[in-house]
Amino acid sequence: MTKIQALPSLWLLSDARNDAVLEDALLRLPRGSGLVYRHYHLGDPERWARFRELRRLCLARGHLLVLADSALTAREWGADGIYGAPRALYPTSRDLITIATAHDLREIGEANRLRADAVMLSPAFSTRTHPGAPSLGPLRFRLLAAHAQMPVIALGGMNQHSADRLRWPRWAAIDGLS
Repeated sequence: MTKIQALPSLWLLSDARNDAVLEDALLRLPRGSGLVYRHYHLGDPERWARFRELRRLCLARGHLLVLADSALTAREWGADGIYGAPRALYPTSRDLITIATAHDLREIGEANRLRADAVMLSPAFSTRTHPGAPSLGPLRFRLLAAHAQMPVIALGGMNQHSADRLRWPRWAAIDGLS
């Protein structure tokens, strides 16, 4: 199985506001979903300890675990991949899944040049993370996604209702899955 075939359709992103419910959320996700572990709010020792706790659960549920950090740290911690702005993913080895973030055509182009395995395109809809910020909406989301040379994961204001509205096969959420 190639890395792209192994990419889940459903992704949960960790955040300070969903930390207390992550275990329950991971148990509710279909087997083989994905977790992007961010936890920027924790210091290094606490972040590493929390990662280990969640990694055990991800392994038991068959979830992919992608780290928002460097490739070196992802390998040391036993993550399946890395997540971040395209420039932060380079250079990487092809042994890790790489998920680039993108908000516009330039960032999609960077992800294409770096041959990321997937790109998280946001914000598809209004989001609590960035209140009042403009969102892409379905039409602009699809126009931008058409330029990606890899699978696109919708992020931003996503839940089952907005995923149905967008009619997109891969999506991620913070609040919408917590």
